[in-house]
Amino acid sequence: MPNPFPGMNPYLERRDIWPDFHHRLITAIADALSPQVEPRYYVAVEQRTYIMPAENGEQIIRPDVTVVATTSELEPSGDVTVAVATETAVTTETTVEIITVALPLYERVRESYLEIRDAETHEVVTVLEVLSPSNKVPGQGRMEYETKRRQVLMTLTSLVEIDLLRSGEPMPMKPLPKSFYRILVRRGWEGNKGTLYAFGLRHPIPEIPVPLRQGEKEAKLNINPLLSDIYDRARYYLRLNYHQPPDPPLPSEELAWVQKILKEKGIL
Repeated sequence: MPNPFPGMNPYLERRDIWPDFHHRLITAIADALSPQVEPRYYVAVEQRTYIMPAENGEQIIRPDVTVVATTSELEPSGDVTVAVATETAVTTETTVEIITVALPLYERVRESYLEIRDAETHEVVTVLEVLSPSNKVPGQGRMEYETKRRQVLMTLTSLVEIDLLRSGEPMPMKPLPKSFYRILVRRGWEGNKGTLYAFGLRHPIPEIPVPLRQGEKEAKLNINPLLSDIYDRARYYLRLNYHQPPDPPLPSEELAWVQKILKEKGIL
């Protein structure tokens, strides 16, 4: 079953689906660009890794009652809803509680991105990024990405930044359109100027130029057929529940349009 939407599929933004889709899309973009930029350039898949708090964050388990040893056995309180291992040592000065607690949870996040490099000098000519949820919410992932982004924008390296996520805060730029999705193309020789492609659910993802060096013919990147091919090859239609609204939620008008499309395709 093909992708039912004309462009981006909002159901692919689901947090447990996105990492798989991101990995496949990065690989597909590299394969699409490689024959266009050879023999002078090649496309390398790079990866950055960092540690960040798990989505659930820190949770500390506290006892509902303080147990103090006495000569008679205490009955368990009916209000206790969390099983907690608690011991109490009684001294003449104070009461010491020994409690089982939950510590902060961390996860190792790996993000892939692409670099177009000179085949002789291996100099980075263009960086291509497909943003992940961790890049768009406050925390280590966003800080690290924004640091790298600033470094690229201070050089002659070109940047292609693909944002296919509705959730989170978009990357800094002025003006910032209120579109669902956006692709930024910044040519290194144009300083702080860039071309932004802003679009929504109802249109195909636009074909974009991929700059190399100034004066050279630019490559072309058409993500729409790549997405359709990935959707089919990965069998996402077996994993996505179209009977539930997308996550993150859509405005009511857009949700009605999504449901209309799914009914027309015979999915609902």
